[in-house]
Amino acid sequence: MNDHVTRRDFLNGMALAIAAGVAPSRLLAAPPAGASYPPALTGMRGSQPGSYDVAHELRDGRRFDVDRVAARESVDLVVVGAGISGLAAAWYWRQRRPKARILILDANGDFGGHALRNEFDVNGRFLLGYGGSESLQSPATLWSDEAKALIASLGVDIARFDTALDRTLYPSLGLSRGVFFMREAFGVDKLVTGDPMRMVADDIPPDRMNARPPAEFVADFPVSADAKAKLVEIYTSTRDPLPGRSAAEKRAYLDGVSYRDWLVRHWQLDEQAADAFYGRTLDFFAVGTDAVSASEAFDYGYPGFGGIGLERDEEAVKEMDEPYIHHFPDGNASIARLLVRELVPGVAPGSTMEDIVTARFDYGRLDRDGAPTRLRLDSTVVAVRNREGGVDVGYVRDGKLVRVRAGQCVLACYQSMVPYVMPELKKAQREALAQNVKAPLAYVKVAVRNWRPWVARRVHEIGNPMGFYSRLKLDYPVSLGDYRFPRSPDEPMVLHLVHVPTLNAPGLDLRSRLRAARAKLYVTPFDTFERHARDELTRMLGPGGFDADRDIAAITVNRWGHGYSYAGSTLYDKEGDDEKIPAAARKRVGRIAFANADAAWDPYVHAAIDEARRAVDELAGKPKKAAKAEKASG
Repeated sequence: MNDHVTRRDFLNGMALAIAAGVAPSRLLAAPPAGASYPPALTGMRGSQPGSYDVAHELRDGRRFDVDRVAARESVDLVVVGAGISGLAAAWYWRQRRPKARILILDANGDFGGHALRNEFDVNGRFLLGYGGSESLQSPATLWSDEAKALIASLGVDIARFDTALDRTLYPSLGLSRGVFFMREAFGVDKLVTGDPMRMVADDIPPDRMNARPPAEFVADFPVSADAKAKLVEIYTSTRDPLPGRSAAEKRAYLDGVSYRDWLVRHWQLDEQAADAFYGRTLDFFAVGTDAVSASEAFDYGYPGFGGIGLERDEEAVKEMDEPYIHHFPDGNASIARLLVRELVPGVAPGSTMEDIVTARFDYGRLDRDGAPTRLRLDSTVVAVRNREGGVDVGYVRDGKLVRVRAGQCVLACYQSMVPYVMPELKKAQREALAQNVKAPLAYVKVAVRNWRPWVARRVHEIGNPMGFYSRLKLDYPVSLGDYRFPRSPDEPMVLHLVHVPTLNAPGLDLRSRLRAARAKLYVTPFDTFERHARDELTRMLGPGGFDADRDIAAITVNRWGHGYSYAGSTLYDKEGDDEKIPAAARKRVGRIAFANADAAWDPYVHAAIDEARRAVDELAGKPKKAAKAEKASG
């Protein structure tokens, strides 16, 4: 273990500092004496140990008798889940009911859900990272007017990101994307630079990628000459592998075959050459190429379809074409923080999208007696039921069962958990909710003392198709408010590493595959994440001067056993399921409505906001202006 890395793991919600070596590093951001500041905690975060124990007990058959405890308090609305959707639901309710008493409950030790903020202090330099929800996806083309209006009311000016994120910094240094071939899969460790393939929703301009022509790029791959020739053809050929078929027949075929099989069957790649693409889909789809349909690969710009003669999916085109630049330094944690600052007056200073970036929150103000909105962390909801005139909600905090009465309730938690907390659900809705099996993944942040080795290796991002980390990259260069991005390679930097647990499971349906991958993630200890980070960064960047013992200052593992909302798959689901099942799952039950991006089968912030608005509309009625406009258009 490196003497210079401090790790903090969590047990029962209490931070337990574990020194990796002789003593904790003085270079890490430390909470004030006698207190813990959640964003500054390193080690295992996200679904950290202790945060899901009660929920898993409930899943495994334990039942909590809410009737045996008296109601502790009474409020107008309980929101279960303090992610962006739950916070947005509270915000919408506050607009409709300015005097309402709102209680927000969340099992985790910080608010924001997947929009988690990571803070570091390296050599006195304050650094931010995003522990989950990354950016605002294509707001100009994918967002509803209502979702745009919400963030605008919080002071977010979408146009400000045009100048906040520097799209030219890495290209100006001659950096490109690269692909790393690991010796375990390809016989040799080799970094190949100049990747010409665009990312899904790319922050780098097409003409600034510093990419090489496909033939030149592929020439450096450690595969056979025959495989190289076929790979170049995949990138450049306009041959139609499905001649004589109609557009509908082609689309149906692509829907039913995996991208890996497409490459092997129709481009005759051998297994090793096909492995060069395997992990390229993990970050976006959370599964490898063997579980991504060829249709999805085509829509999102993967090579091998130059002559297919089909129109790409309209939404995929929008995601690919709109620059991926709408990013706060802490990702969408700033959206959650903006919502909390408005819901809980006095919790943080400031009033703009710029000052939210460095605002320090007073966590002691989140849950104060008498406050109109109270946000209670470390509180796992175990029972929700309609009663005469309202809703009973039971939750466990500090090992004690607590009961609260509410007039209404919005469940903005994981949909797969709802059947366990709501016994009154009918069988059809229970089964529909259980279909949302979320994809597991981990975002690992490595704070380093400089990023000179990346410049020496001439890369800003590395795809690692057969590695533990499928994607490793320098952080997005965003400067906003008082926060300044480290523009010089001599300055400390936060690296972003993506791990998605995978398994070789031919014939296994996608939901079973995701459940098995989740189990695999939960038994992976912090030491394994650290060991692979040190090993893979050394193998990739060691020739550029990287030394893990010297250069790594801190590591935060943001583990999400329940990560991306289930989005449907033509390989595994019946046609129409992506509309029919979510509609059945989110149907209001009495005074209880359902929010969260899960309710849309769409793992994006705008979906989370839209579902929050819908849930509030169902319980409180639509605003008069919206109702009139809908009536006029209908």
